[in-house]
Amino acid sequence: MPAYWIARSRINEPVAYKRYTDQVPGIIAKFGGQVLARGGRYEIMEGPETFQRFVIIEFPTFEQGVACFRSPEYVAAAAHRRGGAGEVETVMLEAGEFTK
Repeated sequence: MPAYWIARSRINEPVAYKRYTDQVPGIIAKFGGQVLARGGRYEIMEGPETFQRFVIIEFPTFEQGVACFRSPEYVAAAAHRRGGAGEVETVMLEAGEFTK
């Protein structure tokens, strides 16, 4: 069953954040992930306007998505933003029965 990596972020230091985003596509592909939406037009319909960038990535399974997030390659790439270059909230969501 597919799973979705859903991330909301705020970019504080664009140059440092780009060091992160330059590495991520290859890491995602290695784990079978496919970016469905990234950085496009958005409107906050409800809730705080904390974040300014949104990403949805589909993985073949929940386990592959979690393995990608926890992989040494991703952890090393994320270090570029985790030092203050960005604030991110990430959720891995397995597709439910309603999607069949």
